[in-house]
Amino acid sequence: MSGVGPVEPGEGTHARTVLSTPRTQRGLVAQHFERHRRAALGALLTTAVLAGSGFLYVTRPRPEPPPPPPYPSQVTTVEYLDPRAAGAAADPRIFSFDVEVTAESDHPVTVTRIAQPYAGLSMSSSPRTPFRTKTGSPRKITITAWVTECGKVPRNVGLPFLDVTLRNARAIQKHSFILGPRYAQDLSHALQVACSNDFR
Repeated sequence: MSGVGPVEPGEGTHARTVLSTPRTQRGLVAQHFERHRRAALGALLTTAVLAGSGFLYVTRPRPEPPPPPPYPSQVTTVEYLDPRAAGAAADPRIFSFDVEVTAESDHPVTVTRIAQPYAGLSMSSSPRTPFRTKTGSPRKITITAWVTECGKVPRNVGLPFLDVTLRNARAIQKHSFILGPRYAQDLSHALQVACSNDFR
């Protein structure tokens, strides 16, 4: 053989034909995914991060809630101090005395009302109610009482008390404070003077 040209197969030989395998058709979802692969992977990653964050948030350890403040009557004391001297020209049916209100709590207590149980006796306070007490700081209160009807007040008071309405963040309570024997003696004396025969 001589010359230049393509090699031709000899007798009894055949050129190899390579059969191409047909490409499998992908589904529509796969084609769509292929076209939008980055966006789909980003959305999948974002969803996984959000789900993990939500799970961590829901299962995080939570601090104990702070305990509620105590009831105002449990942390407030009212103590009798002294009667106030009246002037010479003062009306004997009106008398005053001092008490001290103390609140031992981290939460402030407001005194909303001060009263007493006798129908013939009225009271007011200075400072006027409502007023707030400072934690651990005693507050001096002057209470002025006046007899409105002698027939409705006792002459000899055995165990007198003040009705004090207290309020804090937890509750509003009406509490009766017994102020002791000195208050009983001073109140009895003031009522006897107010309702003596000279002033009926």
